[in-house]
Amino acid sequence: MVREDRVIMSVKELRRVSVIRQTLEKTLTQIKTGALLGLTARHVRRLLQRVRQEGDRGLVHRGRGKPSNRRLPEQGKATVLRLYAQRYGDFGPTLAVEQLAERHGIVVSAETLRGWLLAKGVTPFPRRKRPHRAWRERTAPVGELV
Repeated sequence: MVREDRVIMSVKELRRVSVIRQTLEKTLTQIKTGALLGLTARHVRRLLQRVRQEGDRGLVHRGRGKPSNRRLPEQGKATVLRLYAQRYGDFGPTLAVEQLAERHGIVVSAETLRGWLLAKGVTPFPRRKRPHRAWRERTAPVGELV
């Protein structure tokens, strides 16, 4: 049984594939290809070389499917979520982050903690509804005729 290799591409990369194919078939020049794709002629040559070596897969972004270099380690994430569950479960993400930094020396952004909590299924502490102010009755003007 032959297995197909599937390549996931963005719309931009699919457009590049079609234009680079035309360049390989000599229907477009490298300069026109660069103008169409917004690239320099040198970069077009690099792309052409990569397509010759790797095929269409060569145009896919190299970072796709890899974790970010800025991602926090899993152990730190687990520690933060454990502390949040044990001590700060009734806090909102912003206050919890402040307490984690102050008491435990763990620095995480509030948005990061909010994302982790949402992914775990914990809805952040909702804001309390404040009662609407009650209007008092207007006072009668002085000297009003009845």
